[in-house]
Amino acid sequence: MKLLIRNLARTTTEAELQALFEAHGTVQSCDLVIDKETGSSKGFGFIEMPKLGEAKIAINTLNGKNIAGNKIRVKKAE
Repeated sequence: MKLLIRNLARTTTEAELQALFEAHGTVQSCDLVIDKETGSSKGFGFIEMPKLGEAKIAINTLNGKNIAGNKIRVKKAE
């Protein structure tokens, strides 16, 4: 299942994002969206988790959690 993660702190790295989700299961891919002009995070990214059950647990556990001072939003990517 592909997940959309929004409202990330601009300082959050791809490695930090991946580690956050790996605590809840297997992460197939992690993509933090980067602004091409500034080279900094745009504040959102995508996580791909192959196991549906693990992805649902990650959504329920991490949605609304305070990470680096920001309340992140996690949902299934459309």
